[in-house]
Amino acid sequence: MVAYNLVKQGYRVIPAETGEERAAPGAFGGPDLIVLDLMLPGVDGLEVCRTLKRDPDTELIPLVMLTAKGEEADIVAGLELGADDYSRNRSVRGC
Repeated sequence: MVAYNLVKQGYRVIPAETGEERAAPGAFGGPDLIVLDLMLPGVDGLEVCRTLKRDPDTELIPLVMLTAKGEEADIVAGLELGADDYSRNRSVRGC
């Protein structure tokens, strides 16, 4: 839904289904913003965040975590790894 709405507003979106798809350094090709979920299959969002923030090609790109995980420990971990913001997606039920 996030990608759909961003495209509808005229943004170019490069979606990834798994953490492995975009965790490789330089794999993004210079986006203006990264929106990241913590609950990815394979490599989780925290590891993807860690990888992106250690890579000189992606470390300065703003990264927002948008996820159903809203426990304080998750928020602290995401921000400590370098996320610029953390938003809990309250529309996801049962998480």
